[in-house]
Amino acid sequence: MRRLLLALVVSTLAAGAATLEAGAARRIVTPDPLLPVSGGMGTPSPAKSKQGELTARALVIRAAGGEPLVLAGVDLLGFPSVLGNRARALVPRLAPERIVIGATHTHSAPDTYAFPDGRGGHTGSLAYMQFVAEQVAGAINDALDQMRPAEIRVASGEAKGKIAYNYYAPDLYDRRAGIIQLREAAAPRHAPIATLVNYAVHPEVLGSGQGVLSPDLAGPLYDRLEAAAGGGVAIFMNGAQGGMVTADNRNLHQSPRDPLRAYWDDSRTWAECVRIGELLASEALRIVSTAAWQASAAVENRYADVRFPVSSPDMWRVIRDSPLRYPHDAEARTVTARVNLLRIGDAQILTIPGEALPNIGLYLKRRMPGPHQFLFGLTNDAFGYILTEVDFQSFPRYGYVSRVSLGEQTGEILIREALALLGTRRADRVKE
Repeated sequence: MRRLLLALVVSTLAAGAATLEAGAARRIVTPDPLLPVSGGMGTPSPAKSKQGELTARALVIRAAGGEPLVLAGVDLLGFPSVLGNRARALVPRLAPERIVIGATHTHSAPDTYAFPDGRGGHTGSLAYMQFVAEQVAGAINDALDQMRPAEIRVASGEAKGKIAYNYYAPDLYDRRAGIIQLREAAAPRHAPIATLVNYAVHPEVLGSGQGVLSPDLAGPLYDRLEAAAGGGVAIFMNGAQGGMVTADNRNLHQSPRDPLRAYWDDSRTWAECVRIGELLASEALRIVSTAAWQASAAVENRYADVRFPVSSPDMWRVIRDSPLRYPHDAEARTVTARVNLLRIGDAQILTIPGEALPNIGLYLKRRMPGPHQFLFGLTNDAFGYILTEVDFQSFPRYGYVSRVSLGEQTGEILIREALALLGTRRADRVKE
């Protein structure tokens, strides 16, 4: 297949030694009154209660002489580019390409895709979606207003303990967490600014069927990080958690529900959200604790707008019929998503516009240079599962994963264009 890369734009904010500035902020996006919660396409479950607050969180980093770079996260199943662009338009101080927005992928939040319901309507609230876009922009603007001289430290390592596993193949998942932490440069106080944790896991301990609106395990993760000395505003960016890297809430003290397939019953309680979220937070703090603080760091932003063909009838129906009016090429039956390659100090960060399977994530990390590799899944867009051609429809469990994917070429295209961004393959067109 011919290259489908539309554009590659390289924007270096600063190189070499550079004084940093940073700011962080958060806004609550819990709907009032509560709205039904969605775990994907299909009928949402009525929300009977809530646990924790849904939030939008933003971290802004700027190196001397450069423009700010924004990393924002929101506690939703996904945050399509249509809504992301609405938020970007409300931050006139920055060029849109400076703003990277991801979703935590909680399965206990309202529909923000406006999934068609098959009867001429959809399953979401357009007013709520607009509200979230405004609050994401508000968090970014707040963070910009709070920028001050900063120091940074970056670390990555195995997060130990019963946090995640792969439901389809228990041992096939990325155990590594990546952490970026910032604090004020002014001594001796060094007030905390933010702690960003990047880890691949489905926040679906509660699941959409419980009727509980919640950030799921991300809520206790935030609380534990923000209560810790040096935590600041906590941000969670998911990783390559597709097919099916989920929270390890298995009741392993009981007998398996299906011994042949090693399936256990799950504990779907808020207490289990707290256990997993706090454990991940504690592991993140442990991993970053020995990293050295740096008063300067390079901040770079490269991106490619990548076109993906859509062969899935279900995904094409969402793209074509949602009232959000997803941009698409009807004749070619394609959509376009942005993929970023970021450098923040010692961290190399690649964004993924959906839920990449873990083998894709592990491969891309292996091809990324530098000491610390981060993958931000469900970022800039959230176009379903991303799997390779050889995995597509490969066994019964991948039937659903394949159906809720743009198509069997999605993973191949993502890998190819990610490698082009990394410089291991030549891009067709380059602008500097």
